[in-house]
Amino acid sequence: MTLNIPRIEQLLQDGVRDRVYPGAVWAVGNASGTTASGAVGLLDPAHPDEPMRLDTVFDIASLTKIVAVWAVIGTLVEEGKLQLHTPLGTFWPEVTGHPLGQVTTHELLTHTAGLPLRANLKNLYGTDRQDIRDGVLHEALHRAPSEAVEYTDRAALILGYLAEYLAGQPLDVLAASRIWEPLGMTETRFGPLPADMVARCAPTELDETTGTHLKGTAHDFSARLLGGTCGIAGAFSTLADLGRFLQHMLAPTQAAFGPAWIADSLHTRTGELSPTRGLFWHPAPGTELREDIWVHYGFTGTAMWISPRQDRWAVLPTNKLYFTRDREPLTALRNSFCRAVFSDSQQG
Repeated sequence: MTLNIPRIEQLLQDGVRDRVYPGAVWAVGNASGTTASGAVGLLDPAHPDEPMRLDTVFDIASLTKIVAVWAVIGTLVEEGKLQLHTPLGTFWPEVTGHPLGQVTTHELLTHTAGLPLRANLKNLYGTDRQDIRDGVLHEALHRAPSEAVEYTDRAALILGYLAEYLAGQPLDVLAASRIWEPLGMTETRFGPLPADMVARCAPTELDETTGTHLKGTAHDFSARLLGGTCGIAGAFSTLADLGRFLQHMLAPTQAAFGPAWIADSLHTRTGELSPTRGLFWHPAPGTELREDIWVHYGFTGTAMWISPRQDRWAVLPTNKLYFTRDREPLTALRNSFCRAVFSDSQQG
């Protein structure tokens, strides 16, 4: 399939014109690397002389769940340190005897654990990090496990805590040593960012306390509350690094997670429940029955897609949160971008 680059560029330029985002970068590739890429718009509308660049650093928000939590959990599964269908309470003392103890890692990864849907950690547990951890790990479930698919950030937070318990290291260290460094993702890290990276960082939402847009500090309040590092969000990355991650998924090496974890994750794991989920990944809209294109989104405006059948991946980081929290304009644009990149699977 020949990629229609003019169509993609016009689509993303229209997003700038319509103020869906100040700017965006994009890349498409395969198992061999990046095959096309580009940048549109501005880094920051307050500085019209600074265009968006291919090496812009983005707050990747919920893509943290993929490039850190999902990936690290995969290495622990492949090492035999974690079994997906074993109740957490049988091996994790912190949750033994608590409602979470009956939940499995598989249920956390498919958002079927029945976790509480509330997410404001400060209002629920205060600001002490140990109190937050205890509260998250010990609170009652919202419903019985495996009863429904209900997305909640808590699943990633708990999985981050679980990885730290099993490996005996903080999540940022685990992600860097097990995933980012082996894959050559040299500009991926948890925030807050150092000054040299802040200069290249795309600003996100206006911080009312300072009157400036957040830049180099995670937009996600839970990540900030927990010092910048948590399973929910907090990581920053670049187009090139996200491409390296997806390239590895199509051509796994001995570094990081392997082909078995990828194949298990890019497959429907929720049975007859709806919406369909794999392991932290979900089918791109319109491809649920084919299980062809898998996607994950970030609240700040980032997205990544992968299709092993087509040997193709795509990344679309934007800073749409600079303008608005309204998801609809970007949702429509993302779906159009997906069709432009993976058009042969989007027909029929």
